[in-house]
Amino acid sequence: MIDMIEKEDNVISEEEAAQYDRQIRLWGLEAQKRLRGSRVLLVGLRGLGAEVAKNLILAGVKGLTLLDHEQVTEESRRAQFLIPVDADGQNQAQASLERAQFLNPMVEVKADTDQVETKSDDFFLQFDAVCLTGCSRDLMVRVDQLCASKNIKVFCGDIFGYHGYMFSDLGQEHHYVEEKAKVVKPSEQANDGPEVKKPKIDLNETTMVKKTASFCSLKEALEIDWTSDDSKARLKRTPPEYFLLQVLLKFRTDKGRNPDPCSFAEDSLLLLQIRDDVLEAMGVNPELLPDSFVSYCFSEMAPVCAVVGGVLGQEIVKALSQRDAPHRNFFFFDGLKGSGVVDYFGAK
Repeated sequence: MIDMIEKEDNVISEEEAAQYDRQIRLWGLEAQKRLRGSRVLLVGLRGLGAEVAKNLILAGVKGLTLLDHEQVTEESRRAQFLIPVDADGQNQAQASLERAQFLNPMVEVKADTDQVETKSDDFFLQFDAVCLTGCSRDLMVRVDQLCASKNIKVFCGDIFGYHGYMFSDLGQEHHYVEEKAKVVKPSEQANDGPEVKKPKIDLNETTMVKKTASFCSLKEALEIDWTSDDSKARLKRTPPEYFLLQVLLKFRTDKGRNPDPCSFAEDSLLLLQIRDDVLEAMGVNPELLPDSFVSYCFSEMAPVCAVVGGVLGQEIVKALSQRDAPHRNFFFFDGLKGSGVVDYFGAK
């Protein structure tokens, strides 16, 4: 069964139909109506957050709340195109509001300047999807567990220099439809040999297939037992960015910030120590992350934000519209290689 997000005014007006004409042709009216009925919370308005905000606003969600308590700095706006150049010292969410709203006046965009850690559980439960960028591991796990109990979709993402990731938890049963080429069965009266009896694919005609996907929680995905036989077998197929993420989340927990280019030498040594401690505790060889990783995980890079933000924004759109197969669960991007990889960490 494909669920519809029921809202009081989930009807596409003529003006909206004209605005979203291309999208409606691409993924259908019902998918656009689901988007039109969805409210999203976006936490973190640096480079990645700006990319996600742009994609969601242009897609036509009903409402988007931009939540960020930090102030604009020269460093924080280098990869952030929604913030004016003269906005240093202003709140990042508030400074992004005008340009974000200008992208699509039909979307209700709000700025919230509170610190996300101070928000009550009820605050998160008013949204259909929550996207967390630049957040601590503890906060992401807390929000994911909270939202899972209410069937609210959760996404996480971040940029670390040349590297970026996204994670999605759409619950135990995420329903969606996928367009497939129609299979034409041969006529029972055909008697021209075995080749005629094989089903044929008609590329000119498609059909919508209903499917269901199951997701594990962020806590489960981050706490894999790498000493088990099953995990050891898949270790070679696991991208090193997964372990890089573990190191950087631990750095953020210990220091309350990301690695800072202004303290490159000090933070590089700390990153190497954290790598050794974290990977050894996980039962994984620290050499999976060569020492050179510390040179490529500082600050945000605009091209990496664009790639990861494009994937993350599209995954939120797919999840809310219930159209097309979602990624499960991680997407990692390595800007040094110019490539991304999807990996699935299933629940035990």
